[in-house]
Formats: sequence, structure tokens, C-alpha cells
Amino acid sequence: MRIHVANPNGTEAMTATIATAARAAAAPGTEIVATTATGAPASIEGPLDGAHATPFLLDRIAGTQADAHVIACFDDTALDAARALVRAPVVGIGEAACLLATQLADSFCVVTSAAISVPVLEANLRRTGLIARCAGVRAAGVPVLEIGGHAAGAEDPVAEAVRRAARDHPGAALVLGCGGMAALAGDLSRELGRPVIDGVAAAVVLAEGLARLGHRTLRLA
Repeated sequence: MRIHVANPNGTEAMTATIATAARAAAAPGTEIVATTATGAPASIEGPLDGAHATPFLLDRIAGTQADAHVIACFDDTALDAARALVRAPVVGIGEAACLLATQLADSFCVVTSAAISVPVLEANLRRTGLIARCAGVRAAGVPVLEIGGHAAGAEDPVAEAVRRAARDHPGAALVLGCGGMAALAGDLSRELGRPVIDGVAAAVVLAEGLARLGHRTLRLA
């Protein structure tokens, strides 16, 4: 099985971080092919970056043969357009993580990177109907590239924001709202004693399942 993990931004270091998380989550025998949307903004922070990244991302999806595709930005950049472009399943890490969270707890809380992304994520949750299960979306106040590039101290505010969310919402699963946060999930889950979900892992597992079942994206004539 071949899963294409598409980083919608133009930063190779972020692609490497995402690819590591994807390969750790994939089943034995699954090939992970990670691509960078060269020419796109260096990071996706807010709707304007997402709009600028869209043509570069769609080019990667159209040009990569795979059994399923993963869009590795929690904003689920160009998800509907990608699903209209190819028949293979296309899974966004934001939607996948939140769907998984609903299977593990009555509610979930999302911790993302920057405040500019919060309205985008809330709009996505309303569109999918998952907003009814969401206890809140909050920002750690750290730029995406600092998190994805593992800048010194960048992960500390993220971890603390997740801990605050855990205190504020005792019954909620916790969702990491940026692909660059993947490495934090395991340690925080063990520390807090509850699910802390990385969207890259969630999307890869969901994409594998859809491909294994032989499903393809439904198109209406």
C-alpha cells in the first residue's frame, strides 16, 4: 500500500517531521511518500496562506500515484478541492484527528499553534458537524515553523497549553492542532493519562483503512 502524505507548505524540514510521524504510525508494508508543496508559503497560518498554497498542493496530489492521500496541515487546506481532483481517498489531518477523538471521549479540545488559525479550525468543525463535540479550540502562541523545526523551547508552550486544556476539560480528549506537534503526543498522553491525538498518525491510519477497504471518493455527475 502506498500513502501519499502531502505537506501543503514549502518547508522541507516540516515535511521531514511529518514523514517521521507518518512512518511511525503506518502499518508494516505501507509505503509513505512525503512531498513538499514547493512554491507555497513557508507555513500555513490563516486562510490567506491556505489560499496561496492550494495550487501547489493540488499539483502534488494530482502528480503522485497513491492508494490514498493525506493533507498534512491541521487546517485541512484545499481538502474539498483535492477530493474533487482524485478518486483515491483524501484525508485531512484535522478532520481525522477530531473524528478519532470522538471515538475515545465525549468531547475533545484542540490546541493549535497560532491564534490566526483558530477561526479556520472552528469553521471546519462547523462544516463537518464536529463542533457539537468540541470543548474548545485554543492557541499556544507559537509559530508553526518553530514547532515543526524543533526550535529550542518551542514545544514548551504547546505542552503547557495542552496541560491547561486537560485541567479545564477533565472529560475531553486532547487534539494536537498542528502536524509539527506530532512528537509530543505520546509523552503528553502518558503524563496526563488520557488520549492526546496527533493528526498525522490519525490520518495515516484512517487513509490505510479506507484504501484497504477499497473505497474511493464519491463523485456526483
